[in-house]
Amino acid sequence: MTRDSQRIDKWLWHARVFKTRSRAAAFAAAGKLRINGRRAAKASTSVGPDDVLTFALAGRVRVYRIAGLALRRGSYLDAIKLYEDLSPPEPQNDRSRRSSLPNLPQGREPGQGRPTKRERRALDRWNEAAR
Repeated sequence: MTRDSQRIDKWLWHARVFKTRSRAAAFAAAGKLRINGRRAAKASTSVGPDDVLTFALAGRVRVYRIAGLALRRGSYLDAIKLYEDLSPPEPQNDRSRRSSLPNLPQGREPGQGRPTKRERRALDRWNEAAR
């Protein structure tokens, strides 16, 4: 942890944001990442301590301030020491947001499997009414 800069793809991999370095490199090269408000165009872009990363991942906006750099990829406990999470809080209940929409049929909880025939018909009626 003695360096003062590191490639962004390596840092994302060391911080366990991505499972593989190639996924981190592809994410950065796609321009989906901002470093201090500027879009990172390459995976080789250098970052250092106190840089702020902003990106959307898994349907959430994430904001990380880099606290340190690593020489190798370590455990989860080592990885969380590399950044400070400044992300906005996640909504408490996604279902409450969904129920505030007008005439939306109540959906199933995530992980409950496929909708029943009755639920599917209700969704079809709702989709037809929305058109």
